Amino acid sequence: MTFEYAPAPESRASVSIKPKYGHYIGGKFVAGEKHFPTINPATEEVLSSIALGSKKDVDAAVKAAKKALDAHWSKLSGRERGKYLFRIARILQERAREFAVLESLDNGKPIRESRDVDVPLAAAHFFYHAGWADKLEFAGVGTKTKAHGVVGQIIPWNFPLLMLAWKIAPALATGNTVVLKPAETTSLTALLFAEVCEQAGLPAGVVNIVTGDGSTGALIVNHPGISKIAFTGSTEVGKIIAQAVAGTSKSVTLELGGKAANVVFEDAAIDESVEGIVNGIFFNQGHVCCAGSRLVIQESISDEFIKKLQKRMEKIRVGDPLDKNTDLGAINSRAQLEIIKELSLAGDAEGAQRWSPECALPNKGFWFAPTIFTGVTQSHRIAREEIFGPVLSVLTFRTPQEGIDKANNTPFGLSAGIWSEKGSKILWASQKLKAGVVWANTFNKFDPTSPFGGYKESGWGREGGRHGLTAYLKGVSYE
Repeated sequence: MTFEYAPAPESRASVSIKPKYGHYIGGKFVAGEKHFPTINPATEEVLSSIALGSKKDVDAAVKAAKKALDAHWSKLSGRERGKYLFRIARILQERAREFAVLESLDNGKPIRESRDVDVPLAAAHFFYHAGWADKLEFAGVGTKTKAHGVVGQIIPWNFPLLMLAWKIAPALATGNTVVLKPAETTSLTALLFAEVCEQAGLPAGVVNIVTGDGSTGALIVNHPGISKIAFTGSTEVGKIIAQAVAGTSKSVTLELGGKAANVVFEDAAIDESVEGIVNGIFFNQGHVCCAGSRLVIQESISDEFIKKLQKRMEKIRVGDPLDKNTDLGAINSRAQLEIIKELSLAGDAEGAQRWSPECALPNKGFWFAPTIFTGVTQSHRIAREEIFGPVLSVLTFRTPQEGIDKANNTPFGLSAGIWSEKGSKILWASQKLKAGVVWANTFNKFDPTSPFGGYKESGWGREGGRHGLTAYLKGVSYE
């Protein structure tokens, strides 16, 4: 059966984009000196000009954050801080449509994901941490807790608003002030969030947003006025940050890359598993650090499973991110598209078999069809390196232990999935898998109360839940 869908585009009328943006420092927007364009990756339309943060801008932001910390924020009770977070959460809900449309325009992700996942989860993180603000003595780290001070936060382009919420909400709840840098390709929702801070009446300087590229991020990391760094991004940059803060008193949390395996055993419910695999790799175009980019499947069901997976992939609708019917949107940037193409060509050259459903890709913008590679071995680059795109590598195993060994054969350890109808097998496999997050018979489920983070080269520390909260506390004492 084939379903035909009429276009159902979301209106852009709810969004107002300025032709040029500065930085948000000390409770007001200040002009930048140099600018670079930010574009809609689905059409290559220039949306606005974003300021490139300089040393002068970062110095001003850190100074504003320290002033706000000493003058206001550190003197507020947890209950008063929590009120601000509750206000921010409610405003995010009230302006949800505006944020969702802007996120899809700037990032390229389907509107139904920004509308139904990113924005609601961002608000949920503020609600959750608002509840913690006056209960820090019950976080399990001591009866008297202290904030780090001024926190430097650098967030990625795959979930711009959601990663902002992951970082800012716990920082404010625990009494820190913030200097945040969004990714250079997706700064618009962070700048809109600055308006939310004003609307919530947040004291000037508690949240400062400095836009720019990696050079701006390096200025934040190395600034002597920063007490803690929180970074989400590539493992390569995470290693540079770790080296930069080594030998200093700065605390650091790193949420880095992944090469997650979805392990499907022969007793799994196949139709349900197929749906989970599709969600695991094609959600957000595969631009997910915990994406299930490896399917590790028991050989006895492999042929049947791949046929059903291909049939399901033929139903994936690729196109306009603002169309409510779209499943797979645009690749975020030309640079990321080139990485995906290069690794896919490596898969071809190393002997794997590529398959994609027939789908018409738009003429303008950055696009890549949903793709799977079969016949993949553990030595192939597409089985070892993070592609960060809609590309799935399929490996097979004969015994359960072989499946676990192949799943763990990666320098990463962020997430994994298990598909089986036997509870004992799920418990056994979850204890064997070296991953910070293990889902069973589902994938890509997130909640503010649940800690998220990885092993090995996937990072240090946790985000979310009580564990993520305590990363923003120091100098605790016990009574």
